[in-house]
Amino acid sequence: MIARAETRADVPASGVLASLLKRAALAAGVAFLLTVGIVGFELVSSTGELEYHTRFGSIVVTVAAVFFGYLAMGLLQAGLIWPAIIGAVVVGAVLLFVLVGSIRDPSLERFLPYESSIVDWSLLMFPVGIVLRGLWLFGKARSQAKTGRIAGSRRYSGWLAWALIGAALVLPFMPFADRRLVDIATLTLTYIMLGWGLNIVVGLAGLLDLGYVAFYAVGAYSYALLSTNYGLGFWVCLPLAGALAATFGILLGFPVLRLRGDYLAIVTLGFGEMIRIVLINWYWFTGGPNGINNVARPSFFGLDFDRNPDEGVAAFHTFFGIEYSPMQRVVFLYFLILACALVTNHFTLRIRKMPLGRAWEALREDETACRALGINPTNTKLTAFAFGAMFAGFAGSFFAARQGFISPESFVFLESAVILAIVVLGGLGSQIGIVLAAVVLIGIPEFFRELKDYRMLAFGLGMVLIMVWRPGGLLAHRDPTMLLHGRKRGRS
Repeated sequence: MIARAETRADVPASGVLASLLKRAALAAGVAFLLTVGIVGFELVSSTGELEYHTRFGSIVVTVAAVFFGYLAMGLLQAGLIWPAIIGAVVVGAVLLFVLVGSIRDPSLERFLPYESSIVDWSLLMFPVGIVLRGLWLFGKARSQAKTGRIAGSRRYSGWLAWALIGAALVLPFMPFADRRLVDIATLTLTYIMLGWGLNIVVGLAGLLDLGYVAFYAVGAYSYALLSTNYGLGFWVCLPLAGALAATFGILLGFPVLRLRGDYLAIVTLGFGEMIRIVLINWYWFTGGPNGINNVARPSFFGLDFDRNPDEGVAAFHTFFGIEYSPMQRVVFLYFLILACALVTNHFTLRIRKMPLGRAWEALREDETACRALGINPTNTKLTAFAFGAMFAGFAGSFFAARQGFISPESFVFLESAVILAIVVLGGLGSQIGIVLAAVVLIGIPEFFRELKDYRMLAFGLGMVLIMVWRPGGLLAHRDPTMLLHGRKRGRS
């Protein structure tokens, strides 16, 4: 690394720029070959005949974005920060001018690269991201020059956490917050809660679990069956669903006590598929492929959100004397999952500092050393599976209450893969990293749903970019659980 840095420093700026231009042109050529067949032509059914439309303007913009984006990132890596920042500001200003102008003057829409306004506005993320990255590198370089050490991002993790909580609390009341945005935020928070639950098993205890969706399904079906068959409310079923899911977590833990690595992953994968197959074939109990309908929705301390409640039954809007709005239920469900997610996060942070949490982390590092220190690996693994499954059961109970309908199709292996991707790409053991990864992998792709097949292309592209630029996760650093007396955070 030192020799590479010295070689790069000896290369003149003109040579660095020429090399970057060549590589950027190569990346643009690859982008052209990948997009010309997918984006350039579109089959449209019109009057019973298939016609194809060309979208070469979109290809030009895509290739140009890859070229200048690669060039800007290369300039940042080479230490030429201000040219990259100035170029990104110019590109962003031009794009913003066209976007804002198209709102006032519809004739300017022909200059927009894509047919979807959401995609056009999302293009602003790239120049803004380059500017923020450049400013961060500039501040990092100045701090290193003054203090002689690198100022890590972990110093600001506490402020970032409180900023995210504040943004989450005010989001439903913002002027631009419509029902779709709140629904997407609710879905994202559900996956954040699932990610934090799986983080106990994978991030803290180091046990690779590919069947985590099974506990999610147990929680959902527990609430649905208890609610529809016995008339129990959401608040009564919530702890029961968590307890049942934790029981299944312990049942899974016993057969895998001696397994590690890939073998553990295979067994947990099989457990998840077993649960799904049981849900499909146990028709008289689970409803089979048809699922369970008319699952009761949660109430606000006994107040329902119906427009026309039954006689003698108080509704939310009648009790508070306000006008009925469908958004009332949507916002309530949003704050409900937000509270559940914050409780999950608080529990994880607290238990990590307790002897059980330290035992999980010791087990992750070296199981043999744990045995030598007197730690019981059996109990440690079982508690990790139990607590992780419990939070999945809570999330599954909320999912069933929010949807009002569940079926086995909602609990396929792909869900486990997505949750595991959130944990890994966010950074194993990083709570804030999981939040950022869930927003990137769940929240943002939902805005591209109108693009149909291209939405999954954007999803895969986002995962590839994270793996290339942040192979250890978005926030790979984890503060130590315990610090030696007299040492401060951030001090080498």
